[in-house]
Amino acid sequence: MTGDQTASFIFLALLGVAILGSYIAHSRLKGSQMLQQAMIWVLIFVGAIAAAGLWQDMKGDLTLTQATISDNMVEVPRGRDGHFHLDLQINGVTVPFLVDTGATQVVLTRADAARVGLDPAELNFIGTAFTANGEVRIAPVVLERVALGPIEDRNLRATVNSGQMEQSLLGMAYLNRFERIEIQNDRLLLTR
Repeated sequence: MTGDQTASFIFLALLGVAILGSYIAHSRLKGSQMLQQAMIWVLIFVGAIAAAGLWQDMKGDLTLTQATISDNMVEVPRGRDGHFHLDLQINGVTVPFLVDTGATQVVLTRADAARVGLDPAELNFIGTAFTANGEVRIAPVVLERVALGPIEDRNLRATVNSGQMEQSLLGMAYLNRFERIEIQNDRLLLTR
């Protein structure tokens, strides 16, 4: 715990002891009734502490996490994992992507490739890619239609990764189609 968290905990503990002590001193109830009411107050107190402690997590879940798209501008908020994520329509199917400026290509997982109409069993894994997980085989493909809201591209070259991937990657082959790419205040801004 940080110093601020420790100080907050000590303050709340002393406040709880003071409230409980005051209640006991002024209470003229039977022992069982007093214990029952004390437990209710303890539960309320613990619930308030839990709600205060979890507020940052809850606030992150309640905020907008999808891109906003207007005419020629795409604004993508940073995800809770610290990365930028975009959902694109590939051949009419929604595919979630991790924006990866370190990836040269658009890279589909085998599962996403199958969902957009490419049969991984029929693909020719003739290329090689060197990833953080080591060397993997890749199959070159062409995505007929790629749409990000009203922004549409045709015949985008991509690859399908033969290895294990958690999510498809949106690399520079797609991002370079934008005139400007910048990061401001935890937002990725793409301008066409």
